[in-house]
Amino acid sequence: MGYTGYDELVAEGLTTPFEGWDFGVFQGRYAEVGDADLPWNYLELVRERLAPATSLLDLGTGGGEVLASLQPLPARTAATEGFAPNVPVARERLEPLGVEVAEVGEDDRLPFADAAFDLVVSRHESYDPAEVRRVLRPGGVFVTQQVGGGDLVEVNQALGAPAHGYADWDLAAASGQLRAAGFTVDWQQEARLPATFRDVGALVLFLRITPWHVPDFTPDRYAERLRALHATMVAGEPLRAHSHRFALVARP
Repeated sequence: MGYTGYDELVAEGLTTPFEGWDFGVFQGRYAEVGDADLPWNYLELVRERLAPATSLLDLGTGGGEVLASLQPLPARTAATEGFAPNVPVARERLEPLGVEVAEVGEDDRLPFADAAFDLVVSRHESYDPAEVRRVLRPGGVFVTQQVGGGDLVEVNQALGAPAHGYADWDLAAASGQLRAAGFTVDWQQEARLPATFRDVGALVLFLRITPWHVPDFTPDRYAERLRALHATMVAGEPLRAHSHRFALVARP
């Protein structure tokens, strides 16, 4: 019949527990670009600027996994998170390390005083350049790695879904916004690397945890395209796509 296991895979994608921002659950089923695959290393970009910093703010910390890996942390370290289910996960991991975790809204307003931090970092999190500049001290640094607007566009195309709402978000756009907000961009780089979905369960789970990618996604709404993808995947042809990443270092 060609669709053996389809319903089970979709149900799995809808129910698999997922917390923080740990993609280990996708092992062998969805391969995306990792920091080790990029022509730069985000953690090294941060570490190079961490030693002299007495205060650090991590935007969009997820479950706090990346921030915790940067220990030892400055005496004043704070983090934000806008995805409500991740907030208690981040607090459980980070508060024992002395890190304040603040829940934020979609407006990217930061609940911190002016000039509060030497270093602000953001890995795959939206930000308001004016807010970042406000909370940075004179001589401070902003380091970010972003998911670009060309990320996994093949998923939208395969589903017949509209392009996601940040399609124009790329290195040029981010650099321009920062310069307009009074930053100097010291370093920048962009990359596009292959990504692969091997079964529809992994695809459904991915779309469940990234609701901004296909905002109207439900398995019922896209059932015809999902079933066609399933038939192709079980025949040995995965859904091939491309991850879009860019990174930059800037200072007021």
